[in-house]
Amino acid sequence: MQYKTVCLVLSLNKGEVLMEVKTADVLLVGGGVMSATLGMMLNQLDPSLKIIMVERLDHVAHESTHGWNNAGTGHAGYCELNYTPESNDGTVSINRAQAINASFEVTLQFWSFLVEKNILPDPDKFINSIPHQSLVWGEKDVKFLRERYKLLSAHHLFKDMQYSEDPKVISEWMPLAMSQRDPNEPVAATRVNYGSDVDFGALTRNMIKNLQKSPNFELVLNYNVNRIRQQKSGNWSVNIKERTGKHSAIIGAKFVFLGAGGGALPLLQKSKIPERKGYGGFPVSGQWLVCTKPEVVAQHYSKTYGKAPIGAPPMSVPHLDTRIIDGKPALLFGPFAGFTMKFLKKGSKLDLVNSVRKSNLKPMVSVGSKNIDLTHYLIKESLQSHKERVNALRNFYPEAQEDDWSLAKAGQRVMIIKKDENGKGKLEFGTEMVAAEDGSLAVLLGASPGASTSVQAMIDVIEQCFKERLSDSSWKDKMVQMIPSYGQSLIENEALLSDVKAKNLATLKLS
Repeated sequence: MQYKTVCLVLSLNKGEVLMEVKTADVLLVGGGVMSATLGMMLNQLDPSLKIIMVERLDHVAHESTHGWNNAGTGHAGYCELNYTPESNDGTVSINRAQAINASFEVTLQFWSFLVEKNILPDPDKFINSIPHQSLVWGEKDVKFLRERYKLLSAHHLFKDMQYSEDPKVISEWMPLAMSQRDPNEPVAATRVNYGSDVDFGALTRNMIKNLQKSPNFELVLNYNVNRIRQQKSGNWSVNIKERTGKHSAIIGAKFVFLGAGGGALPLLQKSKIPERKGYGGFPVSGQWLVCTKPEVVAQHYSKTYGKAPIGAPPMSVPHLDTRIIDGKPALLFGPFAGFTMKFLKKGSKLDLVNSVRKSNLKPMVSVGSKNIDLTHYLIKESLQSHKERVNALRNFYPEAQEDDWSLAKAGQRVMIIKKDENGKGKLEFGTEMVAAEDGSLAVLLGASPGASTSVQAMIDVIEQCFKERLSDSSWKDKMVQMIPSYGQSLIENEALLSDVKAKNLATLKLS
């Protein structure tokens, strides 16, 4: 198929505006890891597809995907205690941890494929092997971690997990965390040696850099999406305008993906698809304590997670994190949640207000009234002093010195608000794909675990929105080449998991 770009010049009183009319098979809105992953997968499935990516900033991967804005943990359920919730009777559920772990193994398979094809650079440019650990103290939490380990380690996804209540062993795993800790206080820890730290910013930039080598891919930077309308033909007409100039463009696309992180909800509302109704957003900001002092950084090489304070949102689970961003090591502690009205780090304070619609007013009011304690918690967190934040850090690093740590802003997250079975509202802490009935538009909403499950999320998009193409054997065969476990369950198939894990660890140098 041949594509044309038509340039129109509209005469205005104050000068001339260049109006371009473009056509594409696929329009990706947002230059983050989700859009990059979908673009890369579709390009591999059919290189002839014309793909346009539109990003509102002047460079890609700078909002939620950026290294300093993203938690960076290759979320696999190894250390994140919020993925194994404990009920009031002490029962621990591991279902979500299993699903997230299997999804991350799918992600690793795709990255391994890209590395083998020299599409991605050497793995250490975007992923590094870092142990994933959990640390708790006090009899109640030790009992919880013991039960969690018992359930997880019995399943093949987590069979390599180690557990200890011996302070000497734990000191070998995390010396910084155990130094000068009260010897009479019960402690427990788990450890998985082949955890990972991912620089999702570097990963995304490398994928997009490779996509730009294709004659059928175009990257459009520094443009806002102002209007999204579906035509009678079923195709979409999307109006974009330059943020710092007068240039505008209309993009006609057969399929539109809204992968704009916190900005996805307003874009979904602009699309006017019926499926948008009832959805709202609850924005949460965050901050990190950061240490780059070499003698401190050298003493902790792991991602060590604890239990979240009562009332905290899941993405605020405290952790002392080794991070490698742009090749430079650092320690991060947090994130400290905060109250915000913005949906994006570089967004507007009116984002939350402007997202209110007649169709989502009831769910949003309902969630607001039921989560007053959460709002108070977020406001209290944002007003903490540096001394108070360092005191929280001392639960993980008893000898922490205030002068060694500085405060940095984390990314924005927008939790999903949706209707419950009674038509009121409920707050969702995961991610969710919303698609038009005809499969011509899809959007990804929500926060954690986000980027780590990007490949599985984009498989879901392809399966729902490209059903006809996926029924073709060439697409199915290519999916299996990219993701050897495609169409099978890693939760149920132990032999398959063993095979793909061994290859992932070797190819990505995580073993």
